[in-house]
Amino acid sequence: MATTYKLISSVTVGSGGAANIEFTSIPATYTDLKCVISARGATNQEAADVIVAFNGSSSNFIFRRLFSFQTTVYSDSGSTSNFGQQPANAQTANTFGNGEFYIPNYTSSNYKSISADSSVETNSSSAFEFIGAALWSNTAAITSMTISGNGGNWLQYSTAYLYGIKNS
Repeated sequence: MATTYKLISSVTVGSGGAANIEFTSIPATYTDLKCVISARGATNQEAADVIVAFNGSSSNFIFRRLFSFQTTVYSDSGSTSNFGQQPANAQTANTFGNGEFYIPNYTSSNYKSISADSSVETNSSSAFEFIGAALWSNTAAITSMTISGNGGNWLQYSTAYLYGIKNS
């Protein structure tokens, strides 16, 4: 990564799993944020959604996404803070997905834009690919972030890394 990327914090889920991955006390000393996740969800659905909350709130989001499942491509929009998908228990054992989302100008008093992508490898024809953009309609600086899944914990060895990026 570029030398302007600075690791703010990392989380590795321990035994027993965790309902959330949390980053608190995010400093206001950077221009942008980037979160990189490799996870596996305990849900028995086809995939675990990556649901993000800023400053304790998962409301005031709008999104547009393009995603594929098997050989079909879908596009939709909505008002949730779903920033991607990760493999779930119903998929290939011990397989973790990957994803990232980028938040420019996270301390500004303007609404915050987010871009996200993820890939769910299932070692079968039911793989998922996701790319999307979101807007958080809030003027507060982002000082904390919570990443949760739909319907279950993040499993042991799931990881997330939060980077600060300086515009220099």
